[in-house]
Amino acid sequence: MDTKALRQKILDLAIRGKLVPQDPNDEPASVLLERIRTEKQQMVKDGKLKAKDIKNDTIIFKGEDNLHYEKFSDGSVKCIEDEIPFELPQGWEWARISTVCLVNPRNALDDSLEVSFIPMPLIQEGFANNHTTEIKEWNKVKSGFTHFAEGDVAVAKITPCFENRKSVIFSNLKNGYGAGTTELHILRTINISSEYILWIVKSEDFISKGVQAFTGAVGQQRVGKEYISNYIIPIPSLVEQKRIVDKINEVFGFISSIETDKITLQDLIKQTKSKILDLAIRGKLVPQDPNDEPASVLLERIRAEKEELIRQGKIKRDKKESVIFKGEDNSYYETIGNNTINIDDEIPFELPEGWGWCRFLSVTINRDAERKPISSTKRNGIAKVYDYYGASGIIDKIDNFIFSEKLLLIGEDGANLVTRSKPIAFFANGKYWVNNHAHCIDSLKKEYLDYLCIYINAIDLSKYITGSAQPKMTQDNLNSILIPFPPYAEQIRIVKAIETAFAQLDEISNSIA
Repeated sequence: MDTKALRQKILDLAIRGKLVPQDPNDEPASVLLERIRTEKQQMVKDGKLKAKDIKNDTIIFKGEDNLHYEKFSDGSVKCIEDEIPFELPQGWEWARISTVCLVNPRNALDDSLEVSFIPMPLIQEGFANNHTTEIKEWNKVKSGFTHFAEGDVAVAKITPCFENRKSVIFSNLKNGYGAGTTELHILRTINISSEYILWIVKSEDFISKGVQAFTGAVGQQRVGKEYISNYIIPIPSLVEQKRIVDKINEVFGFISSIETDKITLQDLIKQTKSKILDLAIRGKLVPQDPNDEPASVLLERIRAEKEELIRQGKIKRDKKESVIFKGEDNSYYETIGNNTINIDDEIPFELPEGWGWCRFLSVTINRDAERKPISSTKRNGIAKVYDYYGASGIIDKIDNFIFSEKLLLIGEDGANLVTRSKPIAFFANGKYWVNNHAHCIDSLKKEYLDYLCIYINAIDLSKYITGSAQPKMTQDNLNSILIPFPPYAEQIRIVKAIETAFAQLDEISNSIA
């Protein structure tokens, strides 16, 4: 699983306002930015900042022509539409980092004060927000090192630390202050979330554009203060910043647990698909429609249609054909010929209203007996279905097939069935030859096969396996599998819902592959 790409995607969604929903009741970011400007001006009056520290602050706004402009402290205005990477949600604003942060501020402290000292190796890279510290007196580190304070955001400026995302929020500093490697840029936030800024500087856009702005000799290239100060960031309200940060931390925590447990994205998607299949066969994936024809009527019609095919000599009668029903005592019974037995101990779960239980045999037609032998010389160039067994789970088209229509193939290789390491039910079209590792299954309607494929792939088939040297699932065992059969219309809804859900899961998997 490419967790780095997954985290990059999460951050990209976050800074575009697509990770959490907006609240129209939030204070607009324009009010927040005005408050930041007011506070910085007050800091100048109080002597905490110099006038030169805010002279480059700007205001970015959208003009009447719907283009973005930037107003500078001298009153001049410039169109910066070419710098705007995407449209913002309602209530958000654009600002340069230097407008909402102090870049590389200095500390004035007592020489004897103990502070934290943090060289580059003590800052964790990647998407972590961790560092460790050493303790030193201020007089030993105030010169020749970078100054910072509790809550400041640090960004490594030298390659490869910058690309490796050596960035962090300094916390638990000795006496609230520190110094460290000169290869850091420091961002001191003003009325804005430090964590939000941290995720901005760990985003792929910030990193990739910073690399393009590198200066210096190969191996000693750095991103300058100008790039950091002028980088344009999207600003939501403070409360939305918190929602975004909380959601990022939640999702990243989940991703970290995946990494810790060595679970791959493919494993998660496989588990999710398995859960979807399980919900489907229990009638819990799509809502039931009381207007649907009940499965009992559908099964009766299938029996009548099969009886007609038997009369026409197109299929043979199977003496194990049965009818399953619920008795007046609320128990399940099965009638085979003249015998009726209680099968309550076989029923795995209760069905929704309108569904019915049946055996696999009752709704399928086996085509194994119709296989035609093909000599090894004639097999050249003809696809062998077992060669594709498990490659994708679905075979759309293969040239050279001995049957004329799409069939459901169910693998009978016991090893695969027991370990579930490969798909054991899939469709094949075209013309190919099939060896004895798969049953060829037909039905009166192809939609029945779509649903049966889902069911076979959703259940544990190990109890239907026989043999030890080469375990297999015999035709009798396959025929005996209990099927929870929905109304025809619901079968179609289930298949469509699964196809949609699986497509979305596959898209997620492919997007970060």
